[in-house]
Amino acid sequence: MSDNTTPSRPAALGAEGRKTAADKKTAPNESTTPTEGTTPAEGTAPDRSAPPDRSAAPDKSAPPDKSTAPGKSTAPGKKTASARPDRGIAPGKKTTPGTSTTPAKGTVPAKKTTPDKSTAAAKNAAAGRKTAPGDRPMTGKPTTPARSTAPGKTTAPTRSATPGKTTAPNKSATPGKKTVAAKSATPGKTTAAAKSTAPGQKTVPGTSATPGKKTAPGNKPMTGKTTAPGKPTAPGKKTVPGSKPMTGKPTAPTKKTAPTKKAAAGKKTAAGKGAEAPARRPRRGPRFSVARGWFPPLGTKGRIALILSLLTGLVSHGYHLFRYPLYLTDEGIYMQRAWSVVRETSLSPYTYDYDHAPLGWITLAGWAFPLPKQFEAFGNAINTGRFLMLLVHIASVYLLFEIARRLSGSVLAATVTSFLFNVSPLAVYFQRQVLLDNLMIFWLLLSLFMLLRREVTIRSVFGGGMALGIALITKENAIFFVPSFVYLLYRRVKGSASSRFTSTLWPFAAATPIGAYVTYALLKNELLPSGFDFDLNNPPADHVSLLYTLWWQLNRNQGTLFSHTGLLQTSWLVRDKFLLIAGVCAMVICLWIGLRDRKRNLGFLVAGTLALGYAFYLVRGSVVLDFYVTPLIPMLALNLGMVTDRLLKGTFANRFIRGAHSVTRVAVPSFAAFLLLASPASGYLVHTNTEGHTQIADQYQSKINLTGMQHAQIAWVRKHVPPNSRIIMDDDLWGELHDIRPFYPYAHSHWNASSDPDVRDKLFKKRWQNVDYIIMSNKMRRSMMLNNSDGRENWILQALRNSTRVWSVTEGNIRLEIYRVQ
Repeated sequence: MSDNTTPSRPAALGAEGRKTAADKKTAPNESTTPTEGTTPAEGTAPDRSAPPDRSAAPDKSAPPDKSTAPGKSTAPGKKTASARPDRGIAPGKKTTPGTSTTPAKGTVPAKKTTPDKSTAAAKNAAAGRKTAPGDRPMTGKPTTPARSTAPGKTTAPTRSATPGKTTAPNKSATPGKKTVAAKSATPGKTTAAAKSTAPGQKTVPGTSATPGKKTAPGNKPMTGKTTAPGKPTAPGKKTVPGSKPMTGKPTAPTKKTAPTKKAAAGKKTAAGKGAEAPARRPRRGPRFSVARGWFPPLGTKGRIALILSLLTGLVSHGYHLFRYPLYLTDEGIYMQRAWSVVRETSLSPYTYDYDHAPLGWITLAGWAFPLPKQFEAFGNAINTGRFLMLLVHIASVYLLFEIARRLSGSVLAATVTSFLFNVSPLAVYFQRQVLLDNLMIFWLLLSLFMLLRREVTIRSVFGGGMALGIALITKENAIFFVPSFVYLLYRRVKGSASSRFTSTLWPFAAATPIGAYVTYALLKNELLPSGFDFDLNNPPADHVSLLYTLWWQLNRNQGTLFSHTGLLQTSWLVRDKFLLIAGVCAMVICLWIGLRDRKRNLGFLVAGTLALGYAFYLVRGSVVLDFYVTPLIPMLALNLGMVTDRLLKGTFANRFIRGAHSVTRVAVPSFAAFLLLASPASGYLVHTNTEGHTQIADQYQSKINLTGMQHAQIAWVRKHVPPNSRIIMDDDLWGELHDIRPFYPYAHSHWNASSDPDVRDKLFKKRWQNVDYIIMSNKMRRSMMLNNSDGRENWILQALRNSTRVWSVTEGNIRLEIYRVQ
């Protein structure tokens, strides 16, 4: 090779003469002479990190020289450090085409380059020699003269193809490490390793930085493209496998790159990865899954939303708590039984006939017992119970917020759910009252919350089962939620190692409180009716029966809710049309979404079935009281929250409002909530009264004092009625007349006076002449008419017809009266 090379015309080879050097065997210790100006990736041994080219004929090449340090080049015209001699190549083996082998021990180093000679490629073309494997001659384009080295200088054996320059065999100084091969195409400059491609792929044009450069074996040459002379290529870049070359465009000269550094111990460098396809980033698993317990963290925004929801519930249910609504009959019944647990250590002051499971008023008794004045701690027994309902509601808001967030994976859904649960007029009206349904809701939500923990542990499964069992012996209609709980438990424990144990432990824990209730009836010999007779026309006369009472309740019927006189038209829709109508529509949507993809949309399916199960209980045709709708309120709110979140997420995906995503996500629900509160049609904050005037809703009107009317009624009784009088009244006044002095021991409700043998037959003897006063509460007359289907209250109605009204007060549709029987 000469130091001052001139451009030479590449010789054209015929199709029959295009044999590659790979077909020839080289003698041991023989070095091939690469064309001047090539980069180390072409003129030296191929990079070991790249997989072998499967398109070329297989051969066994000699191991590359490991003596030289990578990434270092020598100045032009200077001698390079001599490399450690290789151990030689086994005879009969073929070397890799285009590589320079290290001379074996005792061989003569490479010859000096002679000036004014043509390049090796030109000599080969003139002599009709074969070209390097896989290369095609570049036709019609002369190469730019490369820089020459000083004449008369010798190159070290097995050094770079460029005169005066060493090539690195892609090995680092430390054995076993791969480094970036940074060699310059021109003498004295270092460049990054030439771009490599996956086996059999075409090279991206522009990878050859110097003229006269040959492509790697198996790659097609660049056609019609020139590069700037003597400039290095961009460091460390790889071609994308399968990309097509860009032709006909010259590349801009790049700047000199800094010398490459050695790779860190135990790690591959960029050059070592060049021949491999780019590694894909590991696929991120789903961030949300109800079945697996993958719930997003609450976060700062979630905590703020939760605190606001709790404060909203405290204000909406705490304000006006002891004034609105009017004390109701069932509130008095539950508080009188709680009074009996504390004062008489019995489940009822009358004969307990198993009409309801007792744990609800046992809870009320446990709340009142440690208070300073017990049942009069907040004025009277019902007020004391109502304050407990406020605490229960706040706890239920927290549980419902977390349940909605975990079923939907969204704080927005939880916020909407809690908002409706707090401000719905139906919720405010019934959840303030001392009802077993409110206690049942708390235990149901607690059970559901335990099943939605991140990990299904023995503690959570047992606690969830116990909470459900307590809900069942608080109010029996909790049984209509059980199918949804069972399905959720099945999905949570499916595939786990402890699935059999947990799926058995949960029903055992749920059955434990129920078993205690059944055992109580069995020990009192009140489990079965006498003679095992379940005839509804002949109730057992000698003792009450748990199973007989359950059979009687199952066979009661009342008609349909959808009639014009039903509770749906006269009580529920009047108070909150939006929650009922929109909630039922949301329930249908949740069921549709959940059934389409039960694996991904488990939360929607659970929310929909919870509402559907209890809605079936209400419409099945049995006897339904107005407060029976209470457990349906949180379930409809849950469905509305989840559907609202899904609709808003679909809206945010629209490209027109994607830029205002963060603002819209807060503004849209807030604006909808404002319209809902401000609209008189909803009745949430303002409503239209009977006179057609718009005013603040009753639950927030400080002037309205419905319970004050009952306090005035009690005050008149204490002033004008003797304590030994025989009084028939409603149950809401029972606590006032039996727990506060002076006591009225002969004051009884019309229900007990007509059905309990001790009161009916011993005190009043079923004669209207034995009645002294009748204290009428709101709608008491209508209740007596409905309860008189078998004529049991005829004597009470006759006493009413033979009485004189001595006191009355009326406000709106509420009318309270006192009659003296003649």
